[in-house]
Amino acid sequence: MKRQNKTKYPAATIAFYGPDDQHATKVVVAIVPTPEADPGPMRKWMSGLTDVRADERIRRQIQAFLREHGVQSVVATDRIIGCPHEEGQDYPEGMRCPLCSFWSNRDRFTHEQDK
Repeated sequence: MKRQNKTKYPAATIAFYGPDDQHATKVVVAIVPTPEADPGPMRKWMSGLTDVRADERIRRQIQAFLREHGVQSVVATDRIIGCPHEEGQDYPEGMRCPLCSFWSNRDRFTHEQDK
């Protein structure tokens, strides 16, 4: 039996990033208008002092962004999935982030250290 995708569109993806696997300092939300479309509008929120997952101001702004785009489904990561800094923007392409040593030898999805 083929399992059908029950995602309703437009959908949103939500991903959390941080200097380690415990403290999220960045959240990225992207809107996916249709199943065939690449992610469309995207917004990023950052917080240096508080965990973005516990920041009410950021939560309200994300909710407003989702309403603005008529989001019907949300897919979110259940963990922090990497460094908040962006390769090529915050540090040179091909290098590891010099500020987030936690992620330098770690799989961003499993959090296991590389061998």
